[in-house]
Amino acid sequence: MHSTATLAADQAGITRAADLLAGGELVAFPTETVYGLGGDARSDIAVARIYEAKGRPSFNPLIVHLPDLAAVEKIATLGPNARALTQAFWPGPLTLVLPLREGSGISPLVTAGLDTVAIRIPAHPLAQALLRAFGGPVAAPSANPSGRISPTRAAHVLDGLTGRIAAVLDGGPCAVGLESTIVLADPDPVLLRPGGLSREALEATLGQPLTLGGDGVKPTSPGQLASHYAPNATLRLNATRAEANEVLVGFGPVIGPLTLSETGDLIEAAARLFHMLREADRLAGPTGRIAFAPIPETGLGLAINDRLRRAAAPKDSP
Repeated sequence: MHSTATLAADQAGITRAADLLAGGELVAFPTETVYGLGGDARSDIAVARIYEAKGRPSFNPLIVHLPDLAAVEKIATLGPNARALTQAFWPGPLTLVLPLREGSGISPLVTAGLDTVAIRIPAHPLAQALLRAFGGPVAAPSANPSGRISPTRAAHVLDGLTGRIAAVLDGGPCAVGLESTIVLADPDPVLLRPGGLSREALEATLGQPLTLGGDGVKPTSPGQLASHYAPNATLRLNATRAEANEVLVGFGPVIGPLTLSETGDLIEAAARLFHMLREADRLAGPTGRIAFAPIPETGLGLAINDRLRRAAAPKDSP
């Protein structure tokens, strides 16, 4: 990839960062918690690039960053507990898992096929300025290679992601230094990930205790993540041709009526994965089957194969 630019925290830097995001590029930017690796949350390709840059092992849901509540309500719905928490703690280090509105335009790669979306309104003035200049939802996990320590300075971002992303907007050190707290607020509040906002403060606002939940990637229960992108049709993997009553989804030299990528491009394949699962399921109908061409177990191919294996698993498996 191209070299990674460091952009100053001024109007020129903000404008350049917003332009890069609009062009489908990745830009790291500061929040009050840690630096986020931002991409247009509506663009399948941009979101696939986030996973590629991080070397993320699977398509876990990403947090969407927005500038204000009006922008949030365009893509998600808020229950009474969620609304109480937004009034108390947004902007701030709180992420809420909310029901996704139909027609939200959010890439299914952001939600990993779930019908919920994790959203945060950051308090950092530079993050706010970038979000307003861009004018759309920004998906942004922490700006570090997957499994590495989260970055709290621009230099930390560059240490891990130089050459993998277009730019980093340098806003100096982050004030909180811990990732945001993740809460599923309604109907009963669940703490999915502890973070920069204390459990006690949340419970005081809600007037009730929070149940301790998962790790922030399975918003309601273990196994839900798999069930949401499993098609109705049976899947066969590593297929080189279609058998009777099968819809073949091709890749590279394996040609089918649908394809993840004619050129064998793993970024394109990741970007098209959830769309192709849905379309193949529609074409297969109630009695058909889906066959997927072999995908290499390298780079984003690891994540693609992980999702396909889950989708191909027996429906009653744990």
